[in-house]
Amino acid sequence: MGAKLSGPGGQGGQTIEQNSDINVTPFVDVMLVLLIIFMVAAPLATVSIRLDLPPPTPNATPDPKEPLYITIQETGSIFIRGQQSRIETLAADTCAALDVTTRCQEERVFVRAQPEVRYNAFMEVMNELQKNGYKVGLLNEDIE
Repeated sequence: MGAKLSGPGGQGGQTIEQNSDINVTPFVDVMLVLLIIFMVAAPLATVSIRLDLPPPTPNATPDPKEPLYITIQETGSIFIRGQQSRIETLAADTCAALDVTTRCQEERVFVRAQPEVRYNAFMEVMNELQKNGYKVGLLNEDIE
């Protein structure tokens, strides 16, 4: 058994052809090494700064206000924090119930209605509040 040599010197006149396939193995090896280096070096590159913050002042955060709920019952009666009101005096009663020194319309009021309330009665309350510039939020119960 012998090896067949090829080349111009004889032995069949066969020549070695060039391999034109891309060999990506060295490229992958280099990329994996670089990935490991960056994974090790990245946590070391983070800089932590020590901050000495002043203690919070006791008057910095005001206590949250109790929200104002306007309740509409199925009979069409309107209640603001348990006090009955009418559609004609709803805006004034709402402002009186808010107990604010600034504009009443800057506060948010929440409207809730019983399921049996007629749509017309509900929309009268909503329109009256929006006409007077109040920010209105609606409340509902979760359906299970």
